[in-house]
Amino acid sequence: MNFNGIIVGAAVFFSIGICHPAVIKMEYHLGRKCWWMWLVAGLLFCGLSLLIENDTLSTIVGGFAFSCLWGIGEVLMQEKRVLRGWFPENPKRHDYYEKRRKELQGKF
Repeated sequence: MNFNGIIVGAAVFFSIGICHPAVIKMEYHLGRKCWWMWLVAGLLFCGLSLLIENDTLSTIVGGFAFSCLWGIGEVLMQEKRVLRGWFPENPKRHDYYEKRRKELQGKF
């Protein structure tokens, strides 16, 4: 039996499970300006996956890389979720959110 597919699927599921709360926390503390951190992490893991000789491990690292790259869009969407009131906003950044709400009035 070949368990590689199950192993890779479970690892990618786990990486999504890590990235989702990380996006929420990073947006809460840093705002949308943290998108570049997800880009750098994604590119680093892409490069790392190219250097790994083991196919299964390389695929897992590549899957994690693209979970990080997906995080870029999720950070931007998370800000919109906060602006809509679906997630709590950081009280320290209340003025920023109010300014963004006025800028985006009627756009979503």
